[in-house]
Amino acid sequence: MATTADFKNGLVLVIDGQLWQIVEFQHVKPGKGPAFVRTKLKNVVSGKVVDKTYNAGVKVETATVDRRDTTYLYRDGSDFVFMDSEDYEQHHLPESLVGDAAKFLLEGMPVQVAFHNGTPLYIELPVTVELEVTHTEPGCRVTAPAPVPSPQHWRPARRSRSRCSSTPATS
Repeated sequence: MATTADFKNGLVLVIDGQLWQIVEFQHVKPGKGPAFVRTKLKNVVSGKVVDKTYNAGVKVETATVDRRDTTYLYRDGSDFVFMDSEDYEQHHLPESLVGDAAKFLLEGMPVQVAFHNGTPLYIELPVTVELEVTHTEPGCRVTAPAPVPSPQHWRPARRSRSRCSSTPATS
């Protein structure tokens, strides 16, 4: 059990038998009336996002989530294979569980996998990733460089693993 004072991003709550992760929260103390906490919760299984408000000091049930350090190994059909860094056990996670993170996975990348009662819930990617730019279009000469190039001065870049993004055009 935890109170609203213990809320932090990433905390997993049990609400009506389902697991919900706190995505955002804000403590509010209005001039009149009691304090309350606004939260944005994401259902760990379905991905549905809802807003919920709690009165300050209310106790809520929390779930025990074990975050394990793993390494992404390879894709096996519709599954993604991760190896636990402690016991070297391999976990096959379905594409539905990995979700949009699949677009950013690189072989050998360290990833945290969250488990509840031995069942994988979701993955957490590292904050930054270093990729090699393999090709860009030639840049154009900018007469007066701005501190931050506007989108019209950006050019497409092909990164490793054939993904495209945009980079500032430098002269």
